[in-house]
Amino acid sequence: MIKRKGRVEAIWKLNETYIKIKGIWCYLYRAVDKPGNTVDFLLTRKRQRMSA
Repeated sequence: MIKRKGRVEAIWKLNETYIKIKGIWCYLYRAVDKPGNTVDFLLTRKRQRMSA
Protein backbone atom coordinates (compact mmCIF):
# COMPACT_ATOMS: atom_id res chain seq x y z
CA MET A 1 0.00 0.00 0.00
CA ILE A 2 1.31 3.46 -0.92
CA LYS A 3 1.15 6.08 1.83
CA ARG A 4 0.29 9.61 0.77
CA LYS A 5 1.56 12.78 2.45
CA GLY A 6 -1.78 14.56 2.38
CA ARG A 7 -3.37 17.37 0.42
CA VAL A 8 -1.46 19.46 -2.09
CA GLU A 9 -1.73 23.24 -1.89
CA ALA A 10 -3.98 24.86 -4.51
CA ILE A 11 -1.17 27.19 -5.62
CA TRP A 12 1.90 25.62 -7.26
CA LYS A 13 4.48 26.50 -9.89
CA LEU A 14 6.57 24.63 -12.47
CA ASN A 15 10.36 24.91 -12.27
CA GLU A 16 12.56 24.01 -15.25
CA THR A 17 16.27 23.32 -14.70
CA TYR A 18 19.01 22.13 -17.07
CA ILE A 19 21.32 19.73 -15.20
CA LYS A 20 24.18 17.37 -16.04
CA ILE A 21 23.95 13.73 -14.90
CA LYS A 22 26.91 11.42 -15.58
CA GLY A 23 28.07 13.71 -18.40
CA ILE A 24 24.65 13.95 -20.09
CA TRP A 25 22.65 17.20 -20.04
CA CYS A 26 19.01 16.73 -19.02
CA TYR A 27 15.97 18.87 -18.26
CA LEU A 28 14.43 18.55 -14.80
CA TYR A 29 10.86 19.81 -14.41
CA ARG A 30 9.44 20.09 -10.89
CA ALA A 31 5.94 21.03 -9.77
CA VAL A 32 6.34 22.80 -6.42
CA ASP A 33 3.51 23.93 -4.12
CA LYS A 34 3.47 27.18 -2.12
CA PRO A 35 5.34 25.82 0.97
CA GLY A 36 8.10 24.44 -1.32
CA ASN A 37 7.17 20.75 -1.36
CA THR A 38 7.77 18.85 -4.61
CA VAL A 39 4.41 17.68 -5.97
CA ASP A 40 5.76 15.87 -9.06
CA PHE A 41 8.83 15.84 -11.33
CA LEU A 42 9.93 14.83 -14.84
CA LEU A 43 13.51 14.15 -15.98
CA THR A 44 14.10 14.06 -19.74
CA ARG A 45 16.92 14.54 -22.26
CA LYS A 46 14.79 16.68 -24.59
CA ARG A 47 12.93 19.86 -23.70
CA GLN A 48 9.27 18.88 -23.30
CA ARG A 49 7.61 21.60 -21.27
CA MET A 50 4.12 20.67 -22.52
CA SER A 51 4.60 17.08 -21.30
CA ALA A 52 5.71 18.29 -17.90
